[in-house]
This record gives sequence, C-alpha cells and structure tokens, in this order.
Amino acid sequence: MDDEVNRMDLLMGIDLGTGSCKVTVIDERGTLIAEASGEYPTSHPQPGYAEQDPNDWWHVVCDILKRMKAEATWEVGDIAAVALDGSTHNAVLLDKNNAVIRPVIMWTDQRSAAEAKELQAAHGKEILRIGWQMPTPTWTLPQLAWLNRHEPDTLARTAHILFVKDHVRYRMTGVAATDHIEAAGTLFFDMEKRAWSRELCDLIGLPLSVLPEIVQPTDRVGVITAEASRETGLREGTPVIAGASDSAVEAYAAGALDDGQAVIKIATAGNVNVMTSKPHPHEKTLTYPHIIPGRWYTVTATNAAGVSKRWLRDVLSGSDELSYADMDTAALASSIGANGVQFHPYLSGERSPYWDADLRASFTGLSMANGRGDIIRSLMEGVAFSLRDCSRVIDTMGLALNEIRFIGGGAKSELWRTIVADVFGRTLFVPAMSDASFGAALLAGVGVGIFPTARDAIARCGKIGAEINPSKDAHERYGSLFERYLKVHDALAPVYTANAALPANKEGA
Repeated sequence: MDDEVNRMDLLMGIDLGTGSCKVTVIDERGTLIAEASGEYPTSHPQPGYAEQDPNDWWHVVCDILKRMKAEATWEVGDIAAVALDGSTHNAVLLDKNNAVIRPVIMWTDQRSAAEAKELQAAHGKEILRIGWQMPTPTWTLPQLAWLNRHEPDTLARTAHILFVKDHVRYRMTGVAATDHIEAAGTLFFDMEKRAWSRELCDLIGLPLSVLPEIVQPTDRVGVITAEASRETGLREGTPVIAGASDSAVEAYAAGALDDGQAVIKIATAGNVNVMTSKPHPHEKTLTYPHIIPGRWYTVTATNAAGVSKRWLRDVLSGSDELSYADMDTAALASSIGANGVQFHPYLSGERSPYWDADLRASFTGLSMANGRGDIIRSLMEGVAFSLRDCSRVIDTMGLALNEIRFIGGGAKSELWRTIVADVFGRTLFVPAMSDASFGAALLAGVGVGIFPTARDAIARCGKIGAEINPSKDAHERYGSLFERYLKVHDALAPVYTANAALPANKEGA
C-alpha cells in the first residue's frame, strides 16, 4: 500500500446492483485502493416475473469482503466508514421478528401491470400530484397492490419494510432506516412534504408503521456490530453511512451535478438522466432528488440494456465462456446497421417512452447472409437506439442536455462508446471512476467529515478519463436507421398486446 495512505483514511462503498454487488475502497484523494465484485441470481418463476432472495445479497457481500480482506495490502482497520447504494423500488418484506417473508419482487418484474393500470385509472392524478410519478410495474406501490390481491396473507404478516441496501445495512448495524431518495422510489412518499404519504399508503391499506425512518444519504446510521464483523471481516464499530439509490449515486459519482449535465448509462438497465435545478414531474419520466441538496434529476429508462448483452452471451455460448471482449471483436467485423439486422431490447417489457409491459424483444431483418457479428452488433445498436428513444421524452419536455457523461459496464466497451456517440451525435465524457460503489465511498467520506460536503468530494476526486467524439457521417446513417427502429416498434407493439391477451400467455395459465 502507498506509504502516504495513513491509517483510518480509507473509504468503502458497497453497490448492490440489480444482478451483482461491487465493493470499492478509495483513499481521501479518490485513489482506487481495491475493488471486487460478485453476482447473485434472479429467478423468473413465470414470464415477466423477476425475484431475488435477500439472503443471496448478504452472502455475496460477505464473500466479497472476506476475499478482499484475505488479498488486501491494506488493513481493515484503515476503513474510516462504509456507505451503501442499491437498486431501488424493491421491497424486502419482514415479519415481526425481522425475518424475510418472501422473495423480493424486483423493479424489472412486470406482474403488476394490471394493478398499475387500475391505479392509473382510479388515482393517477392523485398519485402524480403527491408522488410525482405515474404507477407502473417498476414501482413498489403496484407491486404491493399485486400482493394485496394475490397474496393477502403475505401483506398481513408484514411488520417492517426495507429496501435492498437498507436490508443489507440493517444486517450490518441492526438499525432499520432508509434515505429520502430511496423513499421517492416507492410511490408511498410525499415529494413536497418529504415524508411517507398516508394517502398513498391507504390506496392499498398499507400501515404507515411498517415503513422505515427516513434519513439523509450522508447520515451516520449505525456501526458494524460484533456479529456483522464476524461475518464480513470488517472492524467492529466502523461507522456505516446511509447512502442512496444507485442511479442517484451514479449520477453523483459521474460528476453530473448541475443544470443540463446528463448521464447515459448502460448497465443492467439503461438510462438517460438529466440534472435540473428544480423538479419536473412528468407522467412519462421518473423524478428524483439529487445527492446534492436542492438539485433534481429526470430519468428516462430502458429495462434491458447491458443485461441484453449478458443474455445473448449466455444464449450463444451456454455459459460465460464467450467474453464480452470476444463479442465486441465479432461485432467489429460487422458494420453500421449490422447488415440489415435490428434488435429491440424489450426482454423485460419496456419503460420509457412506452411504459408497456407487453412489449417483447425482437431481431428483425435476418437473412442467411447474417452471422454472429451482425447479431451482436445489432444488439449493441438496438440498446443505443432504445436510449435515443428514451431521450425523445426529455426533448419534448424542453430540458437542456448540454453535456453527457457515459457510465456503466457498457462504457467500458470502446465499440459501444462509439455507437452511442454516433447514434446521439454528441460528445461523450467518460469519467475515470463512475461506479456507484465509488460514489458510495465518497458519501462515506462526507458522512464522517473527511469531505466537508458532497460537492467538495467530487471536486477533489472526480476526473474525466476519456472523451468520445461522434462521426458526422455515422450519425447521419444512424438517423435513418433510427427511423426504421421506431417503425418496427410501432408495427409490432399491437401484436405483442394481442399476444399478451391470449389465454396461454395470461398469468397462471
């Protein structure tokens, strides 16, 4: 370890993403000291369903931390604080003894589409007025409405509700709490009053008492307990900071703080998020508070971005033997437009701009002349087109999009960087470090006073690693291909709607 790194000045961030966990350790200058990751499974018991076992999150976190400790050139005692972030909307239902009642319905799950439509029809204006979002299967409110209808005993047994990072933090500290950004992701939160909303909870008869205390992302929530120390290897008594939802922490880590700065992300899901100085609630977007007080961000999102490439990898190879680098090499042998093949990434229905749980993924334009490289490139282009489709909502809202930070696993692919820059016709700035776990580590430093404020932490530690400029010719070619992409969606959407109504495709059939 660098001799200049002093005892007790290291910071740890734990990111609990949709499919995997990543842990990052940095020093107070933002220098990367160590990182490690691990995956946990998602089960799909029926088409459109997505569930996870919270015990898997904990086991993966413990495994990562023990591996890091065994391999470290630094001391666990040097960790000044830990903070967490995680995917949002995902309710962990606990009984009176704080035992998990059932697997967690994840934000990608589409089973509550009917309940979401009913909530929109009966209470849409009220929900938008209070929660600043419209109900769709992504949100906790429709998910619990589904449980209320199909598993009423489950809700009757629920004494406490936590969310992904909050449940893991509870197992670390014994303290149950959530932050106000996470709370905004439930549709049980009054955005103006910054408190749980009785009116929204009453829509499904949810007692306010089951919801956790609300804190700020940089608040110290507790310390590592003796039991958690034994399980994780972290030092007992290490301060644990609240953290926030992963999209908020990612935007923060990327240095997107001010009006007009935007984030394009290709991770499990894909996002086009724009930062604003005031909130802009809209029925086709998500609206969240920023980590920086007084700032907000508008979210448009596609459900299956990076996970589409992972899915295709597994389909093509039957395992992880085919690397993402191998896939990029194959795609490079193709060309713009993938020799006529297009992919629509609706593997889990779709959010922006359609909010249509019935949509399904498709490859179109295939012929005997196409090979593996065309299929892979079409997938990468299709995700980029889906993100461009998302951004059309931001365009219609008149929100400025002045500077783009490109983040997520997709940003590590040189080919995907080029495709996204060319599809948007915009320069992409790729931060040197933008993982949510890095942002969480910075919040840990703010929480224990190493950084005076969250903005100071980014000013000291945030850096741009690469700048990707678009090709004018490629942008023009992608413009016509994007028009075709929209036409294919419009043609197939009614087919998927009709298909979803067939008895064989209905829930429980």
